[in-house]
Amino acid sequence: MRLDPIERGRWRIDEIAPDFRLEDVWALPAEGGAEEFPALLEVMGSITLSDGGARAAGLLVAARERLGAWFGWDEPDGELPVPGAGETTLAARLPPDLRGSAQGAGREMRGFRPLYRTDRESAAEISNKTVHAVAHLAWVERAPGRYGGELAVYVKPRGRLGQGYMLAIAPFRHLIVYPALMRRVGEAWSARPQGPRAQPLD
Repeated sequence: MRLDPIERGRWRIDEIAPDFRLEDVWALPAEGGAEEFPALLEVMGSITLSDGGARAAGLLVAARERLGAWFGWDEPDGELPVPGAGETTLAARLPPDLRGSAQGAGREMRGFRPLYRTDRESAAEISNKTVHAVAHLAWVERAPGRYGGELAVYVKPRGRLGQGYMLAIAPFRHLIVYPALMRRVGEAWSARPQGPRAQPLD
């Protein structure tokens, strides 16, 4: 389910990337106890969109990769600075208590570099010639002892190219890619090794 960004709670990423726009927020079909956030990270790191019911989304991802190769959007070009800033990575902004917290944290989502991890949230970044973006995963307490996953995407476009790119892909993200991702997450979460199943959220 897509959520209203205005209603999202405050997280550490909001302190680290206040100049980024909160582009999308989705409630993930993953529910459990307080201790199951690492399981969510493992599930998110295992997701692919290239087969089965996600075929349309997989084709879009493949098309984006092909376009990136043709136009050089994803080619290494040194370390691009964060748009409008001097740092090449948001890791330079991390406070002392978060530095190194993502080391050995397990699989990350494809293409993203880990930034930090706590017991309730994790952030990873991606940078190319169109955007600098952050994928933020949170384990949100919905009721006492009952948690649900949440995915948020923060973005800073690179000039007119990035702005046009984000505008062009918006309908494909919302109508095809994210719904396919939600299905994959739900399937992987249901299939994960687990102990007694937590009660579903209302």
